[in-house]
Amino acid sequence: MANKVAIITDSTVNLPEGAMEEYNIQTVPLIIHWDDKSYIDQVELTTKEFYERLANSKTLPSTSQPSISAFVEVYQPLIDQGYDIITMPLSAGISGTYLSASAAAGQFPIGRIEVLDTKSVSVGLGMILVKVGRAAKAGASLQECREIALETASRVHIYFSVETLENLRKGGRINSAAAFLGTALDMKPILEFRGGLIEAKERVRTSKKAHARLIELTEEIVGANAEIEFAGFVSAAAQPVMEELRQEAHKHFKIKEEIIGELSPVLGTHVGIGTVGIGFLA
Repeated sequence: MANKVAIITDSTVNLPEGAMEEYNIQTVPLIIHWDDKSYIDQVELTTKEFYERLANSKTLPSTSQPSISAFVEVYQPLIDQGYDIITMPLSAGISGTYLSASAAAGQFPIGRIEVLDTKSVSVGLGMILVKVGRAAKAGASLQECREIALETASRVHIYFSVETLENLRKGGRINSAAAFLGTALDMKPILEFRGGLIEAKERVRTSKKAHARLIELTEEIVGANAEIEFAGFVSAAAQPVMEELRQEAHKHFKIKEEIIGELSPVLGTHVGIGTVGIGFLA
């Protein structure tokens, strides 16, 4: 009989309310560095505190991956209890968290811990975790959970608009050529999370047009009036705008299940206040 499977992720994920408890998902937090101090993401600096401070700050924080030992501390008791572990952090293309998780897994017997590069983030990562969580709860093996994670990850699409590319440029999460995309005449950049990386998609004249374009881009993939099995809506301190986007999406699509959330402080550091995004499975 296969061992029960435990699920590990990091603090950048957005999940439906209650999913952590229902699927026994544990998180290993990233670190935020700001004005010579370091904070554990969403432990020592809450999302609300972070955005309030960011709005009035002259300095931009930076972020770093969890240590290898932080993952070992989470893995060890689960292995001792007889669990196999699947670890699904944010994309290796934008963070070294995957490397820390993998290095920690190397300290345990082969075959007990799977570390996957989800090539996703935020609500995209959340949708993958929910799918795997349901399978694990139903008794799926580690290998079965891995296959479900990879299949779900291959169907995740994420589009988002930002007020400025400055945060992404300073944090090194987007190249300078792409950063140029948003500099002209206050154009609003639309970005896509593709292949585990942040890619510049296009730019439009106003925030309102940017948000309408997010719906259009979704429609181009799933079709008009399509059923969407899982969608996610996120913002960086722009919840009223995100809610408008969400309501508009519900007019255009039949959404069966959804995640609604605020981007974690780590992600907020890199995209900046005013970011609004949509993710979905197709």
